[in-house]
Order: sequence, then structure tokens, then C-alpha cells
Amino acid sequence: MTTDEIYGLLGTSFLLAAGQALFKKSALGVKKSATMPLDMPALLLMPSFWLALLLYCTATLLWIYLLQTVPLSRAYPFAALGFVIVPCLAVILFGEKLNAHYLIGTLFVITGVAITSKA
Repeated sequence: MTTDEIYGLLGTSFLLAAGQALFKKSALGVKKSATMPLDMPALLLMPSFWLALLLYCTATLLWIYLLQTVPLSRAYPFAALGFVIVPCLAVILFGEKLNAHYLIGTLFVITGVAITSKA
């Protein structure tokens, strides 16, 4: 894999992770009621929801572009980086807590991605 391809795969992972954080922000901004578990009209008026969709769309187009040259078996491990990036964003943006088990698992994911990118 070239450096540009690796940067593209990392960019895809970061775009998807940012989209997840924006989906969480949107979810927190939508009120639930006993009769309607999700207020769709309110959700559709939220800029964070539309930005999340835009990021997902951009990430998907970038992914398809990268798959023209990168074998899927080499590209797909980078998708696992979402398991690292999203919880880190959750800590920073939403004050969520991570435990030692998560940190150990994160090291395994990062190690696995590093190994497969060199294969």
C-alpha cells in the first residue's frame, strides 16, 4: 500500500468516527416521549444529523475510490480503527468513561491494523 492509500484509509476511519459522534449529538438533542420514541421531524431539522450524513457519504465515496486499488482484505482492517476512535471521541465530547479493558483491547486493534498494513 502506498502512503496516500494509508492516509485515505485513515481518513475514511476518521470521517466515519466523526459521523458517529455527530449522530450521538443528534440523538441527545431529540426528545423521546411515550408515544414517539424518535421525533423524526426534530431530527431532520438538526444540522448535526445532516453533517453526520454528509461525512458518511464522503467516507463511502472515499472508500469506493480506495477499493479501486487497495485489496479489500488489506483495506478492511482499517475499519476496525473506528473501535478506537469513536470511544476516544465519546470521552472527549460526551464525558464518557473508558476502563483498562478497553485500553488493552485498543492496543490489540492498533497492533492488528499496523501488522496488516505492513503485510
